[in-house]
Amino acid sequence: MAEQVFALIDCNSFYASCERVFRPDLQRVPIVVLSNNDGCVIARSADAKPFVKMGEPFHKVRETLERNGVLPFSSNYALYGDISERVMTTIENLVPALEVYSIDEAFADLTGVPDREALGRRIRAGVLKATGIPTGVGIAHSKTLAKLANAAAKRWQKQTGGVVDICDPQRRDKLLKVMPVAEVWGVGRRMNEHLTAMGIRTAWDLAHADAWTLRKQFSVVIEKTARELRGTPCLALEEEAAAKQEICSSRAFGQRLYELEPIREAVATYATRASEKLRRQGSLCKRIRVAIRTGMFNPDEVKFSRGIVCELPYPSDDTRLIIRTAQQGLETIFRQGYAYAKAEIMLLDLCQRGQFTEDLFAELQPVAAEKVMAVLDEINGRWGRGTLRPARVPVTPGWGMKRELKSPGYTTCWTELWPVACR
Repeated sequence: MAEQVFALIDCNSFYASCERVFRPDLQRVPIVVLSNNDGCVIARSADAKPFVKMGEPFHKVRETLERNGVLPFSSNYALYGDISERVMTTIENLVPALEVYSIDEAFADLTGVPDREALGRRIRAGVLKATGIPTGVGIAHSKTLAKLANAAAKRWQKQTGGVVDICDPQRRDKLLKVMPVAEVWGVGRRMNEHLTAMGIRTAWDLAHADAWTLRKQFSVVIEKTARELRGTPCLALEEEAAAKQEICSSRAFGQRLYELEPIREAVATYATRASEKLRRQGSLCKRIRVAIRTGMFNPDEVKFSRGIVCELPYPSDDTRLIIRTAQQGLETIFRQGYAYAKAEIMLLDLCQRGQFTEDLFAELQPVAAEKVMAVLDEINGRWGRGTLRPARVPVTPGWGMKRELKSPGYTTCWTELWPVACR
């Protein structure tokens, strides 16, 4: 039986790369992408990294960015999501099996593939040709090693061509000895500090640390990480994503809100989005948590934060019922006189259809409601999100996110398609 082989395909500076796809003039311009409401830097192109750290507040580094010619963009999640789907579809057509791990990376099963490195180069070339997004490919006998190989492919891109295969034990050990333990998948800042204090400074050190000591002092997760670094796969490929146990929809408002009515609109909007995600994974919801809060970082603002959990009369995925229940909860927790900055909807106690025990005398979701939601999703799936929506959800909310630097929706909005001049 062939030894298992994993590949990790990761998009390089994905958000920044998406901004460059339709702007060839930006290929040599440093780029950063900002979080909701243009708050913090959440993505940087490689040439922007010397000028700004990840997570820096935009208002603090704005002058620095301008001085160094770094171009900022507001987040354009609809565009990023669409390009991500195109990237994953391209990869899926080239590999035996695929696990989409996040918006910009996926694990592939290359077990039994004869020329793995050549396949890695075909994947990079195929994705670049189909989407314009550059990628790195790491290949190894475990997911953790594939992650490490991918980091090496990005760090030494000119020497490796963006593809690193460390299935050979000698190449694997050579890489483990030069990669800092902080580069290992799952080793965060605090864990790095603990491991360094124990004399574990490289991936090689972690791979050869005593497994029982790691489990006893930290957790079974770090023990599995060490075993994976030795080439023993502990994490399998998950071709189907597990259904989420909780679904959250939350955004900071583009401005402070003082009255109940605009917050009701925001809660209805977030509840609608959460309900769409709920139906997409085929789940039903039994409880809802509604929360609102003021800004937490301005010392001149009075602080207030409150949430409430509301029970649904029956497990449901009906947007109308979820909105109605959420707004009842909002009216209970709202207090006049505060400058509200954010609202949150969380769907709790989720279950798949047929997985909950029905009470003979309990109320169930009407069949008519399921038909209405199916029609709603079909129309929005064909003509775009928001084509058909609850009346409480506004088209252009005055409280919406501040995105003054957003690029057009080149592939997601008819009115913003990329113009091509014919001569």
